[in-house]
Amino acid sequence: MRIGIIGAGAMARALGGGWAAAGHEVRFGARRREAAVELADAIGHGARGGSIEEAAEFADAVLLAVPVDALDAVLRSTVLDGRVLIDCTNAFQPDTSAPDGTLNFVLAEDAVAERVAATVATAHVVKAFNLCAAEVWAAEAREFDGSRLSVPLCGDDPDAVQLVAGLAEDLKLRPFPAGGLHRARYLEATSAMTVGLWFAGHDSRAMFPPLAAASAARD
Repeated sequence: MRIGIIGAGAMARALGGGWAAAGHEVRFGARRREAAVELADAIGHGARGGSIEEAAEFADAVLLAVPVDALDAVLRSTVLDGRVLIDCTNAFQPDTSAPDGTLNFVLAEDAVAERVAATVATAHVVKAFNLCAAEVWAAEAREFDGSRLSVPLCGDDPDAVQLVAGLAEDLKLRPFPAGGLHRARYLEATSAMTVGLWFAGHDSRAMFPPLAAASAARD
């Protein structure tokens, strides 16, 4: 599959590098063309670098891997009609009410994925890969305590969700549907909470029992 990666940072490197290694055709695009070319050369596996427009035009699926405050400029200046847009972004900002020395986060924006879909109405937006840091996606470890690392997917187009599920599987991850795009805001909020807990030294996985013990009766 032809995948365009908009961005040249850590998430672009981790996900784009994994897909290139899995045999996909990957093209990176960045505002500074040289950064995209350098990243592609470092990754190898036939990856190429160029402008944002070149990466988008080349691709069947496009990963948005830029800071949230750069999204508007990218979305309004790039032809993305008909593309599957994978949104892995989070609108984190420091929680200024946290005690001194405590690094917590809140969201500067409640629903980034919905804004992306509203801005590029003819694209098929899927929220994915936003719950973990780039270092997790770049690492070889994919199984923890007997469970494969999973990726929830939110999107309204079943074909687009299925396509992104396949890309997650190519990274040796377990994808699962988490509802329509209106539910992506909960993934974004979950990320802000769990990343803050990790930074504070807490094991966020310990909050959730395994599926076999997670039963609950409806009221």
